[in-house]
Amino acid sequence: MKQQLSVEVFFDFVCPWCLIGQRHLQAALLLLQREQPHVQVQVHRQGVQLLPGLPANGVPFKQFYLQRLGSEQAVRERQAQVRAAARVVGEDIDFSRICRMPNTGNAHRLMQRAGSLLGASQQQALLERLFIAYFHQGRDLGDSRTLLGIAESCGLKAAQVIDCLRDDGSPFLDGAGRAGSAVPRYRFNLGPLIAGVRPAEALFAAMTDALSEGVQA
Repeated sequence: MKQQLSVEVFFDFVCPWCLIGQRHLQAALLLLQREQPHVQVQVHRQGVQLLPGLPANGVPFKQFYLQRLGSEQAVRERQAQVRAAARVVGEDIDFSRICRMPNTGNAHRLMQRAGSLLGASQQQALLERLFIAYFHQGRDLGDSRTLLGIAESCGLKAAQVIDCLRDDGSPFLDGAGRAGSAVPRYRFNLGPLIAGVRPAEALFAAMTDALSEGVQA
């Protein structure tokens, strides 16, 4: 008899800790696949717009973090901390290429639409390409042309998603209205929320705990 594991991931595209957490989660799922290959996993991505009040065209990236952290020294220290954590999971985040802190409402609406149109592997590819576009290439995820190009590269047609790309700055609110909530967060089999970046071993342990408390299918 197979067991089911529901994995909920709460994230925003402009949060580097979400990219880092994604790599830890992938490693944890590989551990689970190796140790308990009978478990069937379903991943549910829940978009959270951290900054729903940003203008539709975003704000300058450097200015945003200078205002948020208070000094250039604080910005350098925070970015060094993030880059060090990213290197542990094989990511090289290039803050120097990022010009805009974008409004991510359109990106989240696009990802939500993809959930009803694409298979799991294509959804994963779309998520990966959006993360890479921002953190590796410095592309503006608030720009509808950028989003449309990425969507089409993952098998979506313009007619399927063009209404998601409103360019009016309207916030993304899912059914629970989680805009502004902290990310990343995780939940396994509707258990307690796990907040913050956790190493793969900790996520794997939480998965096995959830499975031990669950019901076999």
